[in-house]
Amino acid sequence: MGKPDITPVACPGYTPPPGAYDEMCSRNGAVRPHWRYLIDSLAAMGPEVLGQRQRDTVRMLRSDGATYNIYGTPDGLNRPWELDPVPLLVSSAEWADIEAGLAQRAELLNLLLSDLYGARTLVRKRLLPAELVYGHPGYLRSCVVTDQRPVPTLTLYAADLARGADGVMRVFNDRSQAPSGAGYALENRTVMSRLIPSLFRDSHPHRLATFFRLLRSALADLAPGGRDNPRVVVLTPGPLNETYFEHLYLANYLDYTLIEGADLTVRDGRVWLKSVTGLEPVDVILRRVDDLFCDPLELRPDSLLGVAGLAEAVRRGRVAVANPLGSGVLESPGLMAFLPRLAKHFLGQELRLPSVATWWCGQTVERDYVLANLHKLVLRPAYRLAGEHSILGNLLSREELDIWRERIKAQPHHFVGQELQTPSASPTLNNGQLEPRPAVLRSFLVASQDTWVVMPGGLTRVGNTPDSRIVSSQAGAVSKDTWVLASEPESTESMQIQAFPGFPESRETLPGVAAENLFWAARYAERAESMIRLLRAIHQRRNENLQLTDPVYQNTLEILLRGLTHMSVTYPGFVGVGSAERLQSPLAEITELVINAKRSGSLAANLEAFLKAAYAVRNLVSTDTRRVINDIGDEVAVLHQVAGNDAQFLQDVLDRIITALMAIAGATSESMSRELGWHFLHLGRRVERALQLIALLRATLVNSVPVEVEALLLDSVLTVAESLILYRRRYRDRPQLDIALDLLLLDDSNARSLSFQINDIRHHLDALPGQGIRPYKQELRLIMESRTRLSLADAARLMQAKDGVRGELESLLAGLGQALGAASSAIADTYFMHVKIPHQLVGPGPEMP
Repeated sequence: MGKPDITPVACPGYTPPPGAYDEMCSRNGAVRPHWRYLIDSLAAMGPEVLGQRQRDTVRMLRSDGATYNIYGTPDGLNRPWELDPVPLLVSSAEWADIEAGLAQRAELLNLLLSDLYGARTLVRKRLLPAELVYGHPGYLRSCVVTDQRPVPTLTLYAADLARGADGVMRVFNDRSQAPSGAGYALENRTVMSRLIPSLFRDSHPHRLATFFRLLRSALADLAPGGRDNPRVVVLTPGPLNETYFEHLYLANYLDYTLIEGADLTVRDGRVWLKSVTGLEPVDVILRRVDDLFCDPLELRPDSLLGVAGLAEAVRRGRVAVANPLGSGVLESPGLMAFLPRLAKHFLGQELRLPSVATWWCGQTVERDYVLANLHKLVLRPAYRLAGEHSILGNLLSREELDIWRERIKAQPHHFVGQELQTPSASPTLNNGQLEPRPAVLRSFLVASQDTWVVMPGGLTRVGNTPDSRIVSSQAGAVSKDTWVLASEPESTESMQIQAFPGFPESRETLPGVAAENLFWAARYAERAESMIRLLRAIHQRRNENLQLTDPVYQNTLEILLRGLTHMSVTYPGFVGVGSAERLQSPLAEITELVINAKRSGSLAANLEAFLKAAYAVRNLVSTDTRRVINDIGDEVAVLHQVAGNDAQFLQDVLDRIITALMAIAGATSESMSRELGWHFLHLGRRVERALQLIALLRATLVNSVPVEVEALLLDSVLTVAESLILYRRRYRDRPQLDIALDLLLLDDSNARSLSFQINDIRHHLDALPGQGIRPYKQELRLIMESRTRLSLADAARLMQAKDGVRGELESLLAGLGQALGAASSAIADTYFMHVKIPHQLVGPGPEMP
């Protein structure tokens, strides 16, 4: 082989950082050979095209709904995932060495896990300190194997890598519990292949599909008893988790059911999924919940995320969990100090992929070294616990260094010192120009048969500024796709999981939590829509009142304003203390009801509740529906910009939001298959539309008013109920009360009438499992009774008033509202399964090692 071409090829405007390794450029500023084709191609595009590619990246990620939640920040929930359009390149030759080192490390940690929960010879032979193992809260004694059962083994493993100034890749984190990021790596690759398809194709990066297919096979192989076509579920902490998008994405990509702890139950030593059709057996759980939270009976008693009895089901071999409970102990950075010795013990080999230099302070010599050199080390907790973070010694003052030294002396086994390593720099696009950013790489492995398969590449993250000291997603890091460049084109392989031959068995599964989120997403959307329609009617009457100063318009406006308070249940509002002043100058209260998300019943609160429920079930709706949901999220984010006296801006915002809500209603009607989820979604919409109409009519038409006011009021009520055009087309006359009541209450052909809602509720209930058999379930009985009562109503009698009150109308509406509310509760009791998770009566006491 000839010598590689190392002719300096400068990258204009790009200056490698001093003192750090640069992934793209050598020390003399030359572009490394495996980067040249990419850099030449980017240069040919020019700044304008690159800027457009960056905007396209944001658009694609937003379209896919890719998010990453950041804890503790106002805008942290559903924060958009960020991807730099310039990938990190790794040559095939270098990757071969990294791959071999990762596979060796994974096997070493797997053997270590088996020993810690099996024979426990390492502690007895003093190859590992007992304090480091048994003092770790992630070492779960309930998972120790004391009989002939197989010892736990890893299925997944991830390592965080950073290249030092000497160009050597080192591991600074081991992720063995529930490694995250593989789904984001897949999303990044999918976006990049669409963003720059020709450049992606011509660069020949290794494909990722094989890794995920082997992951699917590995999980299937875990099924107890070697069951064919086992049921695998993904256990998520829920929508508030930082990587919830990835949970949704992987579950959808791997064709698994995404569930929360409340969706599972343990019966007779086996785990069952509580779907709306009944209990279904679960064979394998791919968990994204930390092990301490997985079983409130045996592990952390205050957990609301786990499944009571899961640990016992695992012990009995009735369900498999990946990764196994207790594997979190391997994430202790203190273990890194002992891995070279353990590699020789288990494998008879040197550690091929080194760790960052590590000193566990539980040993005297190592503690003294850390104390003396704390100013140039990274101080880390020996156990990964919530609220504890790494400390950069070079950022501490002399007083702070003294404080930390005292803490180390007080509890030395709780601390680990690591060498402070400046990560290598990777070119990152910023305003159309490349600039160096510190980069770290998370690589992923899956156990397949008797070997470990490494994802070619992984998830690269770069700092959000060139001088970022901490590179993590929680610190605002930007992600990159990672291209391991093949020496020749690979055979094209589908990114989709290959289907089984023939027609697979149909297995529609809708967990109770998912059904509940669909139901309430529709209810909150309908609630927001009804509120906007009423606000727009109020806006119209207010404008007329300001122009005409007619008491008829003022009286009508006041009735509608009071109706707004009753419908939204935002008392005192326009009916309680101080309402007289607010009725005269209503704009401030209206604006408050629109923008204050902390006020229960406000438009912002309803929309945020809708977004929360919709976000949890994004995998059940179409891509276009997700786009519209994102649009609503954008509108909610700018609601605070509404000024107290800017009625026109307020009106414009309301128009955009209601258009988006209508788009969602249309998209779900046209794009969702008529399965159980669709029925629950439409049940929620019909129940809420009926309740909102009842509240509107009770607030506006039960009390009789002068004829002039009634005419304007009926016009507004029909407008809010989206029935004014229908009324005018049919009757070509000013609204009359008896005809309006017939249209809004009794007309089966009006999609906005109460009769239509109740009929449709009955239709959707009939489609649910367990309905239509006698004795009827409570929800169906209530709807049937409501249908009968409404059928017997007479609009002419309903409009009759006595002492200024239409008593029969009020009685009918109140009774129907109560029945619908009870039916909604009965649906929840039947299908959403609000079962309290069993917990220990007292917390666990101290355990002896």
